[in-house]
Amino acid sequence: MKTVVVHEWLVSPAGSEEVVKAILRLYPSPLYTLFASSDLVQQPPFKTLEIHTSFLQKLPGIQRYYRNFFPLFPLAVESFDLREYDVILSSSHAFAKGVLRHADQVHICYCHTPIRYAWDLYHEYVSPLPWPKRIASRFFLHYIRIWDLSTVSRVDAFVANSKFVARRIQKLYGRKADVVYPPVNVEEFPVVTEKEDYFVAASRFVPYKRMDLIVRAFRELPDLKLLVVGDGERSKEIKNLARGAKNIEFLGYQPRETFKEILAKARAFVFAAIEDFGILPVEAQACGTPVIAYGRGGVLETVVDGTTGLFFHEQTPEALREAVLRFLKIEDRFDPHEIRQNAEKFSAERFDEKYRQVVERTLEQHRAHLQSSSSTIKTQEVP
Repeated sequence: MKTVVVHEWLVSPAGSEEVVKAILRLYPSPLYTLFASSDLVQQPPFKTLEIHTSFLQKLPGIQRYYRNFFPLFPLAVESFDLREYDVILSSSHAFAKGVLRHADQVHICYCHTPIRYAWDLYHEYVSPLPWPKRIASRFFLHYIRIWDLSTVSRVDAFVANSKFVARRIQKLYGRKADVVYPPVNVEEFPVVTEKEDYFVAASRFVPYKRMDLIVRAFRELPDLKLLVVGDGERSKEIKNLARGAKNIEFLGYQPRETFKEILAKARAFVFAAIEDFGILPVEAQACGTPVIAYGRGGVLETVVDGTTGLFFHEQTPEALREAVLRFLKIEDRFDPHEIRQNAEKFSAERFDEKYRQVVERTLEQHRAHLQSSSSTIKTQEVP
């Protein structure tokens, strides 16, 4: 059985790249991706892989300005020639599920999300753009939605990274999906029982992460220290919101080991985004750190309200501020070891077991279908 793995792009390490690594560990294969950063492909395990990129790799500035080229992505992913492989294992948050396949191939798609900016976040993506880009984006995203739906039949089995995404797959694509939570390496996070006197938030500074909301809330909590880890396109805007607030400190991006230590010693991890899964809240729990999160999306499946964290139910600074004050009243109830135990439900070992089960079941169904089709054809040929 010859397998191949397909992923959108390799630009920076994130949650979807961890899923790709896990799939490649289970099924060593060539990797096809639209374009790749030379820095990332020199890191393990990518540096030892056979990696194929599309024609987009040759475009100047593709790795930095790739969002400007998204109308070309369907054409690029359909340019991959995968005829020699028996099984296609795609990791898709946008276009990877659209690869072309023939009837005898099996395609199993691990879907991180249907294309966010074409569906759920369409208006958030388009509205802030200057009017020429706004008009162009509306036209191209309409085309992308049509293409996205046309590729659903190219997938034999969908795997969702959460029940939240499985519901979206059912609603948008009309397909059921098995839920296999992404692998979180909980063992690399130390459990710290003696917490220090600060809260922590971490994310890329992009609109849907709502770091602005967290900063606004803590501006009104001057006696509580907040450490903010990360950076991004809204960095200047968000830092301006904190101007004059002595309790808020921006640390920028931190090395992995440093970040783990910051996360482990925090009183709580603060999270305001609607995520399809959300690895950071699980990593916080792996440290025994409780999570204060907006109660929508994947966190409803990873955080236990009142046991491993607290939810706030309106995406506003006022609601978050009230949740923090509630947390202060019951902070002593949170047991770091119990919090860590919940995180272990999302370990890499669990991912390996569940994902392998889906692949083996899908292949067995495919073989049964081929045998049934063969028997039907033979019966029809009898005079």
